[in-house]
Amino acid sequence: MTQKFQAPRGTHDVLPGDSTWWGVLGVIEETLARRAWRRIQTPGFEETGLFARTSGEASDVVHKEMYTFEDRGGRSLTLRPEGTAPIARAYVEHGMHREPQPVKAFTVAPMYRYSRPGRGRYREHWQVSVEAIGSAEAAIDAEVIDVYAEILRRLGVTQWELRLNSIGDASCRPAYVERLNAWLDAHVDLLGEEALHKRATSPLQVFDVKDPALQAALDAAPRIGDSLCQECAEHFAEVRRRLDALGVPYVLDAALVRGLDYYSRTTFEFVGPDENANSTICGGGRYDRLIEQIGGPPTPGIGFGAGLERLLLAVENEGGSWEQPRLDAFVVVDGGDRVDAQVLLKDLRGAGLAADMDWAGRSLKGQLSQAGRTGAGALVIVGAAGATIRRQGALDEAVALGEVVATLSA
Repeated sequence: MTQKFQAPRGTHDVLPGDSTWWGVLGVIEETLARRAWRRIQTPGFEETGLFARTSGEASDVVHKEMYTFEDRGGRSLTLRPEGTAPIARAYVEHGMHREPQPVKAFTVAPMYRYSRPGRGRYREHWQVSVEAIGSAEAAIDAEVIDVYAEILRRLGVTQWELRLNSIGDASCRPAYVERLNAWLDAHVDLLGEEALHKRATSPLQVFDVKDPALQAALDAAPRIGDSLCQECAEHFAEVRRRLDALGVPYVLDAALVRGLDYYSRTTFEFVGPDENANSTICGGGRYDRLIEQIGGPPTPGIGFGAGLERLLLAVENEGGSWEQPRLDAFVVVDGGDRVDAQVLLKDLRGAGLAADMDWAGRSLKGQLSQAGRTGAGALVIVGAAGATIRRQGALDEAVALGEVVATLSA
C-alpha cells in the first residue's frame, strides 16, 4: 500500500482557499507599504551564535525552543526562531548604516520553535517582524507601536490591550538588578529550577516565569520603573505623550520585561481576548545595543514580532472574513477555437484584467459551471463567428473577437 504523508505535528498548510489568511496578509503588507516600510528576506537558518548571543542563554527561545543542528561541515546552525536578530545581522553585513536612517524593514516568514502545539501555537509559525533601525527618538517608538494598532483597526479587531513598560538601559539597569537580586535572595524559597536558571544569567527574566506563586510574590518586588535614570524616564514619558496624541490607548505594566536579552527601554505587548498562551498577539521593544552585540557600530533600534496564526484567531473572534478575489472575466469556448480563446485570455491579462478559462477540456455545460464558481464579473463566450459578452443585469453583447479587450476595458 502506498504511504500517505501528512504535515509534521506542530506545522500546518496554508491553502489557496484560505481566503482570510491571505486577506489578513494583504492588509498587513499594504499598511506597512503605506508607512514606507520596505520588505527584507533573510535565510531560514543562521549561525547558532547569532541567537545565543543576542537572545540570551536564559531566554526560553535559546534554553528550550531552538531547532539547532550541525551541518555536514561541522557548523552549528539554527532554524530562525525570531526575526529581529537576522534582520539586524543583515543590517550589519550589508552596511545599511550608510543608508538614510532609520532603515525601516519588515519580513513575513516562518519561524521555528519547539514547544507544545496547540490552538494558534505551532512549531513552525508565521510571523511579521517589523524593525526600525537607526533612530533613538521616542517618535519612532510610537510609530512602530501605532503601525500595529493600525493593522488591528483595518482588520476590525477591537478586543485588544496594549501593555507598555520601560526596562531602562545600561546606565540605570545595573543598580536595579542589584535591588532585584537582593529581593530574590530574601525569597529564594520561591525560585524553582526555571527561575533559578533565568536568574543566573538574566535576573529580569524571572518576571517571565509562569509560576502563579512566584508571580503573586513578585508583585511586591522592586520594579524597574522606580529606578529609571533621567534620560530613560524622559524617553518613556515622550513615548507615552506621543501615543496619547496618536490616540493609541495603553496600560502600564511594570512587570513587562519581554523574554529576550536584547531589549532596553521601551517594551510592549498587544494582548488579545484569549485567556491562555495565545493572549499575546504582538510583542516587541527597543534594542539599542543589539547591532553592537553582533559586530556593528552602536546603533539604536526598535521593532516587534506578531504571529499571523494568533492574529487570525483575533480576526475570526470578531467575525471577520475575506472572500476570494473575483475575476474580471472568464473565457468559455462554444464552437470557437480553444487556441484563439487562450490568445484572447493572454490579451485580457495584458490589459490588466484578472481572467481565466477552463483547463480540463470540459464541455460547454462544465465550463459554464466552472465560470459560475469563480464569480467572474463577465463571461466571454468564444464562438465560431466572434464572441458574446455576458454580464449580470445586462443584455448579452455580441462583438468581434478583436474587440473583446477594448469592450471589457471600457
